[in-house]
Amino acid sequence: MTKFMLLMSMDGGNTDIPMLEWDEADFKAHMQHLTEGMDRIRESGELVEMNALTWPKHAKVVRATGVNAPVLTDGPFAESKEVLAGYTIVDVESEERALEIAAWQSCAPGPGGVPLEQPIEVRRIMEGDTDLHDF
Repeated sequence: MTKFMLLMSMDGGNTDIPMLEWDEADFKAHMQHLTEGMDRIRESGELVEMNALTWPKHAKVVRATGVNAPVLTDGPFAESKEVLAGYTIVDVESEERALEIAAWQSCAPGPGGVPLEQPIEVRRIMEGDTDLHDF
C-alpha cells in the first residue's frame, strides 16, 4: 500500500461561479457526490483522512530565521485558483488507484449538474529514506 495526497485548489474547474453563490440544489448535488465517494473509499479501507480548509482570509503565513521572532502575516495572497481548498489522503495499492479517486473528485457536479473538471493534484507521500533519492 502507498499513501497519496490529493490536493484540491480553489480553482473552480469549468465554472467561474464561486461555490457560495451556487443554487442550493447544485451545492447539495456536489456535496452528495463527494460524500458518497468518500463513504465508498472509507468502506474499502483506502481513506486515511479528508478535510476541507477554511477560507484563505483565515490563513496566516509564518517566516522565521530561527534567530529573531517569527514574522507573521495574513495570507496567502496568491491567485485564488492557487489556494488550497482541501485534501484527501488515501492509502491504495497503486498510483493508478489514486488517480481513479482523483478523477472521481474532479468530476463532481457543479452548477447545472455539469462535471466541474476541477484539477486535483496527486502526490505520493514520502515514506522512508529511499524516497529521498526520487528528488
